[in-house]
Amino acid sequence: VFTTAQSSRDCDLITEVLLDRRSLLYYVHKRPHLERFLDVVGEWYRLAVYTASRREYARIVIDWLDPHGTLFPVRLFRDSCIEREGVFLKDLALVEPDMSRVCLVDNSPHSFLLSPDNAIPVEAWMGTDRGDRGLLELLPFLDALRFVSDVRTVLSLRRVI
Repeated sequence: VFTTAQSSRDCDLITEVLLDRRSLLYYVHKRPHLERFLDVVGEWYRLAVYTASRREYARIVIDWLDPHGTLFPVRLFRDSCIEREGVFLKDLALVEPDMSRVCLVDNSPHSFLLSPDNAIPVEAWMGTDRGDRGLLELLPFLDALRFVSDVRTVLSLRRVI
């Protein structure tokens, strides 16, 4: 998703969030094909959300995407990240202790610093390109990845090329 505090007519969700005793409006845009992507990948994998966003905001968006609480059994927020010099790092062991079985799909290179061999970088989507196919293009790779015994054997190859 892409979220902005700037008013947007074509957003998918407008939500009010109370942060530091201030009420803020956020306009949330779903990346094209998000529902299909989550439906398909949710059949293949146990999904988790691990975000550097604050819980107060992220919980609302995650509940909107997963109203029954079945798609994302694990939900980790900024308070589960490791902060170093204003950068939020994600400890994947909180999601799955067996690092051979976990990967992180993220658009922030900082997210991968603790586990670079588990990284699947994706291009950021800024809410405007309604023709974006980035999530659909990721499906064949994720489909193939589920048949390896250790995801790091495949994901680490990108770092040596």
